[in-house]
Amino acid sequence: MHNRARILLFSLPLLAPGAVAAQSTTFPLPTTSPRAVILQQVAATNIEVTYYRPSVRGRVIFGGLVPWDRVWRTGSNNATQVSFSTPVSLNGTPVDSGHYELFTIPGRREWVVILQRSRSQWGSYSYDPANDAVRVTADPISLTDPVENLTIGFEDVTNDAATLTIAWDRVQLPVRISIDVVATVAPLLETALQSEGRKPYFFAAMFYYENDLDLDRAAALMRLALEANPGQIGMLYRLALILEKNGDRPGAIAAAEQSLAGAATSAPELREEYTRLNTALLARLQAE
Repeated sequence: MHNRARILLFSLPLLAPGAVAAQSTTFPLPTTSPRAVILQQVAATNIEVTYYRPSVRGRVIFGGLVPWDRVWRTGSNNATQVSFSTPVSLNGTPVDSGHYELFTIPGRREWVVILQRSRSQWGSYSYDPANDAVRVTADPISLTDPVENLTIGFEDVTNDAATLTIAWDRVQLPVRISIDVVATVAPLLETALQSEGRKPYFFAAMFYYENDLDLDRAAALMRLALEANPGQIGMLYRLALILEKNGDRPGAIAAAEQSLAGAATSAPELREEYTRLNTALLARLQAE
């Protein structure tokens, strides 16, 4: 049996080196550090992170596999990639939109987070501080429960910020990414309002209202939205909120009463919701 197996083995046709290389690209090869892509939207800003996820596998990570006070690729294989579709700030430091490679310098008490314009680096072996675009510091957090695979993600996502977290073994590093919502969203909305086709009147009105911008414009935009959707109770209710914030109490009462009347003939769930909302708003307005 042993001799037969040997004969079968040597009777297999030999493949040219090029054929082997071609075959290796037809399916993803298993790896101990799989590739991951993370997407997060904050306001009108898209943030994307691409990295490779090594595992602990019983090793000493920080101070061992990853030395203290030396530049780390923040993952395995290629340097970790991060992109921002608009300008942002990283722990308060301005960062232009674009594609970057993310490096860190782990420290026992403080880490340095580095962004370089993307140069398709493998690891950090060719890292040159002369290419740094941004450097910020961040304070690590000790974890009670270890994280086996390096994990980069987003937490505490709000309308204008998110926390980028880098966690591995018993260490987590939070880095706050903030967005200037007015500077990034308002121009897009104004362009859309001037373009052909359906106008985003409602969304623009709510943006101006929620960010305490031009309330006269917010009211005008909501009225334009209502022209296209006459009697829409949700829009009428929000018009009342805008007018209330802008100090027009009679106008707010009129809009809330109209929304309340429309709610009476709406489907049960809408009737219940907007009866409750408008009743509370009218009580507040009439008490002033």
